[in-house]
Amino acid sequence: MSHQFHPTTLREYDIRGVIGETLGADDARAIGRGFGTLIRRAGGRRIAVGYDGRTSSPMLEAALVEGLNASGVDAVRIGCGPTPMLYFAEATLEVDGGIEITGSHNPPDYNGFKMVFQHGPFFGADIQRLGAMAIAGDWETGSGTSEEIDIADAYVDRLVAGHAGGEFRIGWDAGNGAAGAIVEKLVARLPGEHFTLFTDIDGSFPNHHPDPTDEANLADLKRLVAENNLDFGVAFDGDGDRIGAIDGTGRVIWGDQLLAIFAEPVLKKAPGATIIADVKASQALYDRIAELGGKPLMWKTGHSLIKSKMKETGCPLAGEMSGHVFFAQDYYGFDDALYAAVQLISAAHVLGKSVTELRSAIPDMINTPEMRFQVDESRKFAVIDEVLGRLRSEGADVNDTDGARVNTEDGWWLLRASNTQDVLVARAEAKSEAGLDRLMAQIDAQLAASGLERGPQAGH
Repeated sequence: MSHQFHPTTLREYDIRGVIGETLGADDARAIGRGFGTLIRRAGGRRIAVGYDGRTSSPMLEAALVEGLNASGVDAVRIGCGPTPMLYFAEATLEVDGGIEITGSHNPPDYNGFKMVFQHGPFFGADIQRLGAMAIAGDWETGSGTSEEIDIADAYVDRLVAGHAGGEFRIGWDAGNGAAGAIVEKLVARLPGEHFTLFTDIDGSFPNHHPDPTDEANLADLKRLVAENNLDFGVAFDGDGDRIGAIDGTGRVIWGDQLLAIFAEPVLKKAPGATIIADVKASQALYDRIAELGGKPLMWKTGHSLIKSKMKETGCPLAGEMSGHVFFAQDYYGFDDALYAAVQLISAAHVLGKSVTELRSAIPDMINTPEMRFQVDESRKFAVIDEVLGRLRSEGADVNDTDGARVNTEDGWWLLRASNTQDVLVARAEAKSEAGLDRLMAQIDAQLAASGLERGPQAGH
């Protein structure tokens, strides 16, 4: 037996595709066979399996478990819930890895797989290996078992363990995603007054798309906070590993701004620690970490890449513009938006300021949102190489950690290739509107020199 995956599904950080077109039960079965084989060959035997609220998820979960069992691996099935609940299961149960079936923040017809291998990220070459093994039919055989475990209450216990407290009036928007049931359990355990939206899990996402990094998707939360005069609001993506937030006035608190808030209590406990943010983060964040006595470290975008760098540096906190926040101080180091929400409550309590005051203390920079535009897959990395070559020959102040991040007197601009899609990503931040215009002109000039222009915005 062998299997061939659709070439678009095996991505840098996960496996993802469109149900019925590029992804189906046979793919799930082959992932189970391949991942189970790798676990067996590494001396393991048990895998935790969870899934999100998409209509296709139960079908994929059943096929995945078949594949795991056929490779001689036992499946520990935790049922429907957010990706961080699967990460929690993998970290605390006697298992050797974990797989969450999730389409994350993609449209309803998408689904996919996020994997953890023996408490570490499984990405890049690991995922490509699954494809090569499937083509060769290079799979172990055996007959594993399947058991169901309910860990929802244990997970919520862990989310509130050691919580610093603070009574606030908070809005919570689960966006009909997989975090909904956990949000209801969580708010019942927290002090204060809580107002929830869309906690019923519905894979058709009838109210709004579950991507809190798009401000349009925060409209319902803004209305809830305004109508009830709440202290702040939080929102989650489809699988609960990315957080969005607004303050009491409805201002968005972006991923790098949340990190600036979290950095202060973390550095109080761990003076001088390294804190990691991705290349898309504001200079204001790196300056704030340094001001608090921490060591700011700019790193590549991508949750798997950041988790690996955290382990390497012993870093207690990391985050991305996209709303992934990773706490290793008193937690496990994985991205958990529900835990981040609890830590936002704690930060306001410990620092003795409202979330609105904490947001107001962050300087408002003049910057663009993340701009994403289509480019041919075969050209995306080549374009970045061309841009870097030209910048170096001009003697520009350029950081090539992940693409090209260029510092100028006006501020900085970034151009990088997405690891997961056929898009280029651009962002710029300046001290003035005129400066921002000059930075954007530099981006456009570099694109033009490589025969491209900024086209219509591409989705995630």
